[in-house]
Amino acid sequence: MKLRRMLAIVLKELRQLRRDRLTFAMIVGIPVMQLVLFGYAINLDVRHLNAAVMDQADTARSRELVAQLEATQVIDLSYRVATPQEVDDLMGRGKINVAVVLPVDFETRLERGDRPALQLVVDGSDQVVQASARQLARFPVPDAEGWTEQVAPIEVVNFYNPERRAPVNTVPGLIGVILTMTMVLFTAIALVRERENGNLEMLIATPVSPWELTLGKVLPFVGIGLIQVTVVLVLGRWLFAVPVRGSLLELYLAALVFILASLSLGIFLSTLARSQFQAMQMAFFTFLPQILLSGFMFPFAGMPKVAQWLAELLPLTHFLRLVRGIMLRDAALLELWPALAALGVFTLVMLSVAVARTRKSLD
Repeated sequence: MKLRRMLAIVLKELRQLRRDRLTFAMIVGIPVMQLVLFGYAINLDVRHLNAAVMDQADTARSRELVAQLEATQVIDLSYRVATPQEVDDLMGRGKINVAVVLPVDFETRLERGDRPALQLVVDGSDQVVQASARQLARFPVPDAEGWTEQVAPIEVVNFYNPERRAPVNTVPGLIGVILTMTMVLFTAIALVRERENGNLEMLIATPVSPWELTLGKVLPFVGIGLIQVTVVLVLGRWLFAVPVRGSLLELYLAALVFILASLSLGIFLSTLARSQFQAMQMAFFTFLPQILLSGFMFPFAGMPKVAQWLAELLPLTHFLRLVRGIMLRDAALLELWPALAALGVFTLVMLSVAVARTRKSLD
């Protein structure tokens, strides 16, 4: 083995890497992105959960307790309601994560200590919210002379997941994660593979338009995505007894829109890459932020506002709201229309940009 020949190969690889600007940028971009996401955007301390309060006692001590709960910054009391039906409606539509219910005999219960003085109604479809509720359940309440360190009996009621089983939260999210991984990756290399295999030369000779070419590459993968959704639902039901409380048809419609959004992102990436390896790199580059910022692994409410704004641009964030709402909270698809509209806009924008970048030429 000659050192000179080996160094020549090393120099050749370095020059090639310098010309490959995308790979060179990812060498720096991936560690920078991970550092920013894990060090800044990812925050395990849950703050500012949307909450409602139903203060049936409406006394000085009950109002003081509500103010102190909000001062913890764990919850933001965005709604004040008068009936349990309003709590059910807000939580079913995903407007709130927690509801603080103070009964009419709140002060009597405090004095006797034989029954829970207040009730925390929690959205059990999110494990992070359940953990936060347990923290609030240890919160001190006011006595007649001020604040005491003694914790009064607080009843925590978990809606949608009373047994607090982790698969109930995880399996619906895994539908989105699996679709993101496969759909984006499959289509990211679609047009690139056509160029590398020489098939694009035959397409150039046909009257196929850029829109027809783009949609023709997308549609075959729609069926694959729906099959994957079915597999996860069946196995989730069979192995983990994960329920589907809402409409199965609406669940598939939501999954269809998300599949189209993921495929449009993959097609867009394929128009940027010059090789299948680059297409795979970019697919994983977009996959990581979606996993970390969507609320699948880390609490969405604990992220800084800038990270939340960025997460709103990612399709997985909106699909998690759809799939958890339909599967676990029996929410109607129209009740979750903001998330559905966001996915539709994302799909239209990505497809339009991809079509604009698609050229029926070899250069």
